[in-house]
Amino acid sequence: MTHATKPGTGPGTASGRTGHAVRLGGVSKAFGSGPTALLALDNVSLDVAPGEFVCLLGASGCGKSTLLNLVADLDKPSAGTIDVGGARVALMFQEPALFPWLTVTGNIELALRMRGVPRQERRRRAGELLASVHLSGFEKRRPHQLSGGMRQRVALARALALTVDDADASRGTVLLMDEPFGALDAMTRDLLHDEIERIWRERNLTVLFVTHNVREAVRLGDRVVLLSSRPGQVVEEFPVTFQRPRRIDSPQVATLSAAITDRLREEVSRHGN
Repeated sequence: MTHATKPGTGPGTASGRTGHAVRLGGVSKAFGSGPTALLALDNVSLDVAPGEFVCLLGASGCGKSTLLNLVADLDKPSAGTIDVGGARVALMFQEPALFPWLTVTGNIELALRMRGVPRQERRRRAGELLASVHLSGFEKRRPHQLSGGMRQRVALARALALTVDDADASRGTVLLMDEPFGALDAMTRDLLHDEIERIWRERNLTVLFVTHNVREAVRLGDRVVLLSSRPGQVVEEFPVTFQRPRRIDSPQVATLSAAITDRLREEVSRHGN
């Protein structure tokens, strides 16, 4: 049976695998100042190993999205340090946020253009990325012509476009995913679980994945990190040690999910939410 660990002792930490792709050291984040300041994160320390898939769980408002924004360098911590070791970092949101006037290829090429990739090379890389998310043949479609799951695949390809660089493959890639499948139906979500797991393996990504769905976290993660209610702190880590591929309805996933849910309920109740 899989057991919970104390923060800082699971896989991907200094006592587990060697090295790190993401390291947070005593990170705090406050919005505002003075007596009205809102403390979103408080002294968060977390190591994510290269190639590890870590899922973040916690009640609404506990700072999960704030943490991803800090790792993506979209905001700065109020205290503490964040180190991604020179890796490229891409952030994928819950909503695809595709440009409706651009084709599927155009949306991906725009990300490559922002990185200064020449026009001819952009078309080649966009085609490769679309093939990697199984969307070859949809290059000329526009977002409104795609299903929700297909739009999320385009968004994933676009996120990967911000990190791929044939000239320096030695640099790692950190993919940050903020509830990317939360708005999808159960069947589409299950299929995309298979897709993201395949891409994670093929591209040797490091993934930090935010979700409210406990079973989704156990289905995908090497480790599930539980954050307290606001201000967010790492209160417990659950290594997921049973073999892949996993089914979201398997007995092992259900058993560990129940244990994590009980712990999450306890944390939410303790804060009176």
